[in-house]
Amino acid sequence: MKKVKIGSIIVKILEVFHWVGTVLMAAATVCSMAAPQWVGYFVGFDAKECCGANLTVYGFEVTAPVINGNVDMTTFFLFGIGATVILGLMAMVFRNLSLIFKRSENNTPFQKDNVRMMKEIGIFSIAVPVVGFVMSVIARIVIGAEAAEISINQSGIFMGIIVLCLTQFFAYGTELEKDVDGLL
Repeated sequence: MKKVKIGSIIVKILEVFHWVGTVLMAAATVCSMAAPQWVGYFVGFDAKECCGANLTVYGFEVTAPVINGNVDMTTFFLFGIGATVILGLMAMVFRNLSLIFKRSENNTPFQKDNVRMMKEIGIFSIAVPVVGFVMSVIARIVIGAEAAEISINQSGIFMGIIVLCLTQFFAYGTELEKDVDGLL
């Protein structure tokens, strides 16, 4: 039970960090168009004239061109939109995990709400690379295929599929537990 408590605390901390990251990335994204000189207050990047600025979040990676020592803000703006959505999705994953820990603390984990939240975790995990893909297509259209290097890690899709499969086992466990409770 002590390990579950530690896990619950770690998951809650990760949830809070992701919500803070979501807000900071949203602020940096808005600043990239409204006040580009303020972007550095929200995010830090290592920008080199030769190689560009490498921007990455959960497998969505953009190498933004550096022109006259400044990162191309249009590229950063498009990256920021995707990064904000991705960080929000990951915050929801950790929120659901936190709620599952909380609901299962003094009760069985085989509950209808836990099954629903696990299913949502699977969907959010699949949505992360999908958002990266959609934003990469939009970025290529807006800034051109040659202007920035964009890559996406698709492992979130596989993790989401695994979680959705595990959800089926939890749903079956919920039904079995309901049947056993009905017999007693």
